[in-house]
Amino acid sequence: MPEEEDVHADHDDYHREHVEDDDDLTSHLFVLLCAPERSKGVFPGLRMPARMSWGALCISGPARSSVHMAAGRLPVPEGRAREKRMIEPLSAGHETVEAGPASGRHLAHDRPSEASADLRRVAINPDFWYPIAVSSSVRKRKTHPATFAGERIALYRGESGTVYALEDRCAHRQVPLSMGVVEGEVLRCCYHAWAYRGNGRISQIPYLPKGVGRPPRGVRAYPVREAYGLVFVFPGDPQKAITTALPELPEFDSDEHKTMTFSRTVRCHYSYMHENLLDMNHQFLHRGVIGKIQPKLLGYDTDPQSVQARYLFTHVGGKKNRAAGLLAAAGRSGESLGFLTIRTGYPYQTLQQVPEHAELPAFSLWVAYVPEDAEQRTNHVYGLLTIKKPPIPGGLQLAWPFIRRFTERVFAEDRMAVEAEQRAWDEQGEDWNHEVFPLILEVRNVLRTNGVPIRPESALCGAAALCGTAALCASSPQAGTTPRAEPDQPA
Repeated sequence: MPEEEDVHADHDDYHREHVEDDDDLTSHLFVLLCAPERSKGVFPGLRMPARMSWGALCISGPARSSVHMAAGRLPVPEGRAREKRMIEPLSAGHETVEAGPASGRHLAHDRPSEASADLRRVAINPDFWYPIAVSSSVRKRKTHPATFAGERIALYRGESGTVYALEDRCAHRQVPLSMGVVEGEVLRCCYHAWAYRGNGRISQIPYLPKGVGRPPRGVRAYPVREAYGLVFVFPGDPQKAITTALPELPEFDSDEHKTMTFSRTVRCHYSYMHENLLDMNHQFLHRGVIGKIQPKLLGYDTDPQSVQARYLFTHVGGKKNRAAGLLAAAGRSGESLGFLTIRTGYPYQTLQQVPEHAELPAFSLWVAYVPEDAEQRTNHVYGLLTIKKPPIPGGLQLAWPFIRRFTERVFAEDRMAVEAEQRAWDEQGEDWNHEVFPLILEVRNVLRTNGVPIRPESALCGAAALCGTAALCASSPQAGTTPRAEPDQPA
C-alpha cells in the first residue's frame, strides 16, 4: 500500500515538474509492449516474439464484429428492471439559459427544495459490508485503529490469524482498546488490563474482588470478514450481516490479472466521489496528464439501487500519456481510447475499460468510499484496480510503476477538485450546485434514497447502551439509530 501523500499542489506545476521525466521511460516501455520489433535499441539483449502487437497483448478471444457490440447494453441482473436512456449533446435548438448577475448571493442558487433533502446531509447506509483497513496493515498479535462514520473501531489479529473488530474503548475508563495488547485471541486494555474476547465480552478483570457490583457487560463487536486483501466490517444491524453478501470481484483471484490496491483519505462527503467518477465530462481537469480527451455518453440505465453509464473516449489533441495507453490497452492505430462503463451499485462503484474490438476489459476498478467522521465530510477511499496481464512474461510487472504513477496523479487532481467542492459547501452551508447533467441527477437520487439521516449523536448512544448507561439516552431516542448486539455477561 503506497504511503499517504499531500497532493494539494497545483496540478499544472506538478505536470511541469514531473511529467517530462517520465516521458522517455514510458515511451520506451510502450514500444516494448506494443511494438517489440522496434525495441532492440531500447532494451538490448531482450528477446521478444517476432510478431507481436498490442492487440495480441490484450485480446484473448476473437475481436468484436463491430464497435456497436462493445457499446451495447450490458446484461441486466435477473429480476431487476432498468430504465434505459440515450443521451444526445445539447444543440443550438435547445432552450437557452440566460446569464444572471455576476453577484447574487440574495438569489436562489439552485438550492434543494423542501421535498428534496440536501444530499451532503445524507449518511451512508450502514447495512452493508465496508472495508476499513488493508489486511496487511493488521498484523498478527497487533492492534490497528480504524473508524466508520465517527465510530472508532479497534481491529486486532489473534494468534490464529483471525481478525476481530471491537468498539475502540474499554468499558472501564474508556481508554482506546487499540492501545492494548493482544494475548492469543484476547485483547487486553493497556490501562487496567481488562481482557476482551473477540465477541466483545469481558473475559477477565484481574483485580476484581468478590461481592462487588455488577461489572460492565463488555463492548460492541462488529461482524468482520477478510476478502480481496481488505478487512470488511458490517457497522449496521448485525442480523443483516448474515444475509448481506460481500461484493463479488471474480477477477481478483484470477491468474490472468494483477491487482493494485489504493487506500487514501479524501476530505469530502462520499457523494462527491460517486459524482466525480460517474461524470466523465471533467477531463479538462486532467489535460496536463492525458492530453485532450473527448468523452461521449452513449447512454445510461437506472434502477432504485444503481446507475450505469457507458462512454466512448477519444483522444483529440495534446500529448498522449504512454502509461495511460498501457493501462487502457488502446490500439496503436486510430484515436479511440475505447469504451468505459461506470456503475454506482449502492454503496460501491465500479469502472471497466473495453478497448475497441477487444473481447475482455483491459482493466476494471472497484471502489468503496467509507465515511470517517460522524458528519461524513471525510471519507477513506479503498480501491482495487485489476489489470489483465499481457502474454509477455513480466510485461505488466515492468509497466506497474508507471501505471501506479499515472493513476496516483489522476487521483490527486480529482481529490483537489472534490475537496474544493466540499469547502464551498462548508462555506455556503448548503448545496448551491447548478447541475445540468441528467446522469448526475440520477445518481444523486440513488444516493439520497438509499442513504440514512446523519445523526452524529447516535453513535454515542449506541455505545452507552453496552456499558450500562443506556438510561441516560433513553429519554431522547434517536430515530434511525442502528440496532446494537449486546455482548454476554463477563465470565
